Amino acid sequence: MQDRYGHRISYLRVSITDRCNERCTYCMPLELQEWLPREGILTFEETLRLIRIAADLGVSKVRVTGGEPLTRRDVVDFVRRIPEILGIKSIGLSTNGTLLGREIAPGKTMAAALRDAGVQSVNISLDTLDREVYSQITGRDFHRQVLSGIDAAIATGFEQIKLNTVLMRNRNEEQLIPLIEFAGAHDLILRFIEMMPVSTTDVLDENNFVSILETKRSIESFYGTLIPETEFRTNGPATYYQIPGRKQRVGFIGAMTNLHFCENCNKLRLTCDGKLRPCLGSYLEFDIMKPLRAGATDEELRQFFVHVVERKPEQHDFRDNYQPNRRMIAIGG
Repeated sequence: MQDRYGHRISYLRVSITDRCNERCTYCMPLELQEWLPREGILTFEETLRLIRIAADLGVSKVRVTGGEPLTRRDVVDFVRRIPEILGIKSIGLSTNGTLLGREIAPGKTMAAALRDAGVQSVNISLDTLDREVYSQITGRDFHRQVLSGIDAAIATGFEQIKLNTVLMRNRNEEQLIPLIEFAGAHDLILRFIEMMPVSTTDVLDENNFVSILETKRSIESFYGTLIPETEFRTNGPATYYQIPGRKQRVGFIGAMTNLHFCENCNKLRLTCDGKLRPCLGSYLEFDIMKPLRAGATDEELRQFFVHVVERKPEQHDFRDNYQPNRRMIAIGG
């Protein structure tokens, strides 16, 4: 699939739940969250059918997200069926990490079970190494569980593990170097992410927002000039640099300040309630659950995908007075 701006769609981010065991201020800032009813969520069978149709149209990478995807029952069995779909070559998972180290069978962690099921890469949220600050950001005292989850992921031997750090003024600015040192010690890729006004516009207030440029300057004041790695790419929009004197990489994701952020976008999002979103930073979403449950054929659903891709915008709307209409947790990370 290719849209009118030349974006070639090969990547589908699939949210399987709107539920989460944490309450991060930039994702789901209120405790009182109305969860979707069970009948309002795509079944695993429905989701697998849509992934298969997307694969027929050229999607080769799937990333399973939430909410927190590991809170959904039977997630391992669901993941195990994704590699059976012809055309899917890469399976990733985005998680807060709190459940990766949980033992789900004698001597077997959730991380190990996911790896056995076919997951190749894992993105783990880690905004700070300070337990108290972590609790303030997430609303939960799960810092120890996250670190255990990272250890479990490393022990499992995923092909790639990335740590994602959301930049927050007056929250984790002092954590840049400790996080880099932590990632380096564990041979992990660390990525710094600008806040986006998906759930609330307050994140762009000068008391909250930190740019990747400011972050990069702070890091360089400690390590020296970072070395661009223009040829190194993952499936997302990050730009990568090497720490001088090391083989360690750090990435920067700047949706708000990088004017070229959308040029190489290759993704669609499927929400857990059956909406196809061609862009995270756009109101556009299309209800594919309705025709799916009304008995649409594969060909009709295939044309639905094509229609959505044709509506994909050239770039996101975050810089143009974007007003949130759904919290990030309901869209998928």
